[in-house]
Amino acid sequence: MNTPDLPLLALIAGPTASGKSALALALAERHRGTLINADASQVYADLRVLSARPSAEEEARAPHRLFGHVDGADLGYSAARWAEEAKAAIGETVAEGRLPILIGGTGLYLRTLLDGIAPVPEIDPEIRAEVRALPVAEAHAALAAADPAAAARLRPTDTTRVARALEVIRSTGRSLAAWQAERAGGIAGDHRLVPLVLLPDRTWLTARCDARFEAMMDQGAVEEVEALLARDLPETAPVRRAIGVREIGDWLAGLSTREEAVARAQAATRQYAKRQYTWLRHQPPADWGHTSETQTSTLVSEFEIRLLQ
Repeated sequence: MNTPDLPLLALIAGPTASGKSALALALAERHRGTLINADASQVYADLRVLSARPSAEEEARAPHRLFGHVDGADLGYSAARWAEEAKAAIGETVAEGRLPILIGGTGLYLRTLLDGIAPVPEIDPEIRAEVRALPVAEAHAALAAADPAAAARLRPTDTTRVARALEVIRSTGRSLAAWQAERAGGIAGDHRLVPLVLLPDRTWLTARCDARFEAMMDQGAVEEVEALLARDLPETAPVRRAIGVREIGDWLAGLSTREEAVARAQAATRQYAKRQYTWLRHQPPADWGHTSETQTSTLVSEFEIRLLQ
């Protein structure tokens, strides 16, 4: 429950390409705000263009925190670590007399920060290595035997989440869902949260996703992927799972044409946006405001009304 005497925490959430960045920056300029990233791809320094991070010019217009601050070689970056950094950034922003504005579409990040983290014990290293070495199909089959509910909930091709669920139940004897029911450490009760979820028309969003990736190809995304692949990071490095890295990499390696690479990346972006859209429509609390508006000026007005409530 929001309490007037608690410090304000603004939250702009939405699927990729929904207009979050423009709204958050406009709010920051009008309300002395600091933008705090809550997007899993935008934490990496290697991918400013491909992750649609704010430009240097945009960053100069208002303070930005947790954007591009993680090296792609850091294989251990997690939602829990981000949440700790976000807590610190929010506290520092409030202490500076500025409005913290969380911006992003990574549901796991937002849930971990606001609701807390499941107290899962350290995973046995041997079990983790064994699970992570399994092909995703085998891991999903093993999960179906050990934790049928998790297997039914997860996509069979979701390598990261399938492996996580399997290693947790093998190492602890309890399902990940059981641990998540004991979440602790969330900050939702420490702030007057003012959220707004952008859920624009799907046709508009699809066209915007497609156009944006085509523009990225001409604005430095190709060079970013070349530089990233030259670092010879492991295939399992989270930064290499960003949409566009594999598609552009295949084109650079002569395994596809430019047109095929663009089409595949656009399709992957649309699928990602659809998953974000579904999560944001159904998972956040009912009192989070939703809007289909796409004009930044109108969105600013909508959000300012919520600030005054």
